[in-house]
Order: sequence, then structure tokens, then C-alpha cells
Amino acid sequence: MGEIKSMVHLSIDNFLHDAYQRHNRRRQEHLATLSLPLNGRSVLEIGADIGDHTSFFIDRGCRVTVTDARAENLVHVRARFAGVQTQMVDIDCPLTGGIEPHQVVYAYGVLYHLSDPAGALSRMASLATEMLLVETCVSFGAGSAINTVQEDPSDPTQAISGTGCRPTRAWVFDNLKSHFDYVYLTRTQPWHEEFPVDWQNEIEENGNGLFRSVFVASRSPLSDRYLSPHLLDLQCRELGFGGYT
Repeated sequence: MGEIKSMVHLSIDNFLHDAYQRHNRRRQEHLATLSLPLNGRSVLEIGADIGDHTSFFIDRGCRVTVTDARAENLVHVRARFAGVQTQMVDIDCPLTGGIEPHQVVYAYGVLYHLSDPAGALSRMASLATEMLLVETCVSFGAGSAINTVQEDPSDPTQAISGTGCRPTRAWVFDNLKSHFDYVYLTRTQPWHEEFPVDWQNEIEENGNGLFRSVFVASRSPLSDRYLSPHLLDLQCRELGFGGYT
């Protein structure tokens, strides 16, 4: 029991520092601007860590199932959100059953920590009856590439397998298109330095060298001015800001 408590406290410490929490707030406020049909939906949260994004959906009347590959993270989720269903799932591996499809699959900050991103997207798509929401670290470049990297599996914020990836936006977009008829890039980016708005020139320094993008995949067309049906070289922080409309 003492060992489990130690793991839980270690896990919490890795997620509670100011920079991590600021990053979460910027992603959640951006998601709220997209006007996606999320209220009252069933939501499957993939790789939820300690559940810092879970209340976004609970507050919107969603039925949420929280998953993570680390049991110690789910211990804290259950302590924070009584009644929320949790399930230990490593989306980097074949599904073992017992996970029912949900209307929305939410995968923020997950894909780039996986060694098999193509298989993971296929698995996530099979569980999404309406939408798959993906936010991930990506690499600059117009081509399609996965760009494998090594990560520290002892760090609960990193890949449990020790292998992650930094795919290009084109790779993510094309792979989503193989599973969904409608795939979108957001026209806006969160107000955070890890989310570039100019993809024509690589930014060499933003604090930690990570660059991120947000994708929405849907079974039906979405009429939303915040979504683009193709990749954009230029995005903005909010529509009408910085000369973009």
C-alpha cells in the first residue's frame, strides 16, 4: 500500500507544476472556442494522466470514461471524480475488449508519446462514433513522416514504452483521413508558445522545442468557421486577430 501511495504522489508532482497547468488551461480555453457539439455526449478520454481535462466534459453534462496506461494515474482520477468510470488502457497496444464506443474520443497530448501512432489512431477511430479530437506535438515539414524519438518511461508524463514520435501535420491529417470522411485543422491555435501560427518558417526556440497542433475528425460534416478542411500554413490566435479572418 505504501508503494502505491508513493507512486501516486510522484505522479501528482509531475503534473502539478505551474508550466504544466498553464499549458492545460490554454488548451481547454481553446477547445471551448471551437463550438463543437460536445454537450451531453459520451466521451472516452484517452491517456488522461491525473484527469486535468476531465472536468471540462463533466461540466458540460457528458458521460465520461477516463483511461490511462498507468494505474497510479487512475487512482488519482477516481479520488478527484467520484462516479467517473475509469479503465486502464494502453492505446499503443491492441485493444483487449471491454471498451465500448463513445460518441467522442478525446486524445489531447497522447499521440506523440506512442510508438505505434498509426495503430493507435486506428484503435481510437474504432471507438469514436461521432468525433475524434487530437492534440499532439508535431514536426515542421510538408512531407509525411512519423519521426520516432526516445522518451523516459520512468517519467509519468512520457511514453510508457520509452518510444514516442513527432509526426508532421501532414502525417496526422492523412492518417485521420483514412478513418474519417471529414478531417479538420483548427484555424486558431491556443494562446501558448508551443502552438505556432506560422508554419512556413520553423521556430528554433520556444522554451522547450515542442510544437503542437489540434485536429478534429468527424463522421459527419461540421459547419464551424473555426475549422479548416485542409492544412494551413498560417493560423491565428483568434479569428480576426493578426489580420486573419
